[in-house]
Amino acid sequence: MFSGSIPALVTPFRGGAFDADAYRRLIDWQIAEGSSALVPCGTTGESATLGFDEHYQVIDACIAAADGRVPVIAGCGSNDTATALRHMKFAKEAGAAAALIVSPYYNRPSQAGIIAHYHTLAEASDLPMVVYNVPGRTVTDILPETMAQLAAIPSVVAIKDASGDLARVTQLRAAAGPDFCQLSGNDDLWLPHAVMGGVGCISVTANVAPRHCAAFASACAGGDWSAARTLHDLLFDLHKAMFADASPAPAKYALSRLHDWFDAEARLPIIAANDAARMAVDLALAKAGLI
Repeated sequence: MFSGSIPALVTPFRGGAFDADAYRRLIDWQIAEGSSALVPCGTTGESATLGFDEHYQVIDACIAAADGRVPVIAGCGSNDTATALRHMKFAKEAGAAAALIVSPYYNRPSQAGIIAHYHTLAEASDLPMVVYNVPGRTVTDILPETMAQLAAIPSVVAIKDASGDLARVTQLRAAAGPDFCQLSGNDDLWLPHAVMGGVGCISVTANVAPRHCAAFASACAGGDWSAARTLHDLLFDLHKAMFADASPAPAKYALSRLHDWFDAEARLPIIAANDAARMAVDLALAKAGLI
């Protein structure tokens, strides 16, 4: 259902408030550079710091700016099933193509609890869901046998896998079939994920280098692994630099280096990227030919 380079969009702030003008400019640039879909209000969008009104303002702004040119996968996850459903209902009414639903964090549910969470959402909403597994943030891992059960839910159309376990691509292809949409959640593992059957990435780096990431996705889709390796090597330092300090501070700093209309402001508890991270970003941007 989804494929290619899909940025997990940062949320621009200015003076403590959502900067809607910068967001529109960011989205126009992303689409012009070849991004195939957009994800507002994901982890990189600092969704955990957004109030309900802000969360919905950002989703609305993204859908309006995209204006049907690319699909919008709205971040709707929560540690609370009722809140995730509330987000999904808003996203459906706003015109999102799908909801990105992270495994419930903090509560540390059992595998049975994770299954019940997604089944409850599917029963209450027909909005397609992209399951997001990121145990480094949520603590609880969606195990392969659990994901196989979730993939059988008709409205579960894809997974964003940030487990770091590449064997799961093969395991899920065997369990759910080769047509089930598998998206990488790790930029630095996008290449091997694609080789094993993945069809794209929900990416942090694509915020900063959308044209390169789109070209990389195209090379992978076409089986041009030589070109893909060349682009992977070109972008590898940038992938690493995006996490040289707490995300999304490095990505926001990078965008401020590329666009005079973008402010690097983050929201507490995220603070501005430190000196070492800024240096890593600058070197990586230069290596990629972006500055």
